[in-house]
Amino acid sequence: MMSRFTGALARAVLVMVLVAMPSLMLPGVHRDTTQIVALVAIFASLLTFIEYVATYPSLMEFRDAPPFNRLRFLSLFITVFLLATIVRGQNEQTALTLFVETIGNRLGEMIDVPYSPVRLFVLMLPDDMSLYHMILIRTAAGISYTVSLVTLIVFVIALRVIDWPARLGTFNVWINLPTFDPTTGGDVVQRLRRDARFNIVLGFLLPFFIPAGIRAVASSFEPVSLESPQTLIWTMTAWAFLPASLLMRGIAMGRIAGMIAEKRRRSERPAQGELQPV
Repeated sequence: MMSRFTGALARAVLVMVLVAMPSLMLPGVHRDTTQIVALVAIFASLLTFIEYVATYPSLMEFRDAPPFNRLRFLSLFITVFLLATIVRGQNEQTALTLFVETIGNRLGEMIDVPYSPVRLFVLMLPDDMSLYHMILIRTAAGISYTVSLVTLIVFVIALRVIDWPARLGTFNVWINLPTFDPTTGGDVVQRLRRDARFNIVLGFLLPFFIPAGIRAVASSFEPVSLESPQTLIWTMTAWAFLPASLLMRGIAMGRIAGMIAEKRRRSERPAQGELQPV
């Protein structure tokens, strides 16, 4: 019980630091913005603490199946930190900000090819936006999208290397998938595979749909300005992180469905040495 409490408290503190990081790193943040960020950080950390300290979570998926959530959090943390570093460098240049900005600019140029998500995001920007901000947004898009791709690759490698989640022993579907009810809706394996395919397809298409959706909304409503530092950081983070998270979830659910199907096949095989009817 004490180890669970300590782990939940550590995770809550890390989530609080993550949410507050842009406000702490960026200069000249308005006082009202700081208060709102502090409120959001406290709420997010409290929700994380409750989910991890409880015996049975209500929203947090794969709570007891590391390193799934650890990889997702690390990806989110690195993305926010790098984007905040780039934005901070627009006012206070250091060796770190120049290095990260240079790498991000190179990545943005490499990924900015026809029909790529980065190219679509750049095309979504208003026509009157300055070239300076367009390059900054492309740099942020290049870094965030690269981090999401690297996270996805590391997760797929981890599936093979550590045989996730088989090495964990017994995988409790109720605890690790609290929003999935295995008792309703037909065969569990078929439902898991259907949800896995849906998450993979949605995760693949979402980087293309988000810029189109923003463009469509901007034609009817006042668009959100990406020239605001914190808006830029969280928009680019969400644009890259949500699709990668959905892809990871789809791959994980497909893996679990395969484990359940394999366990069924083994249980249906006759015991070794049992006589078979002719």
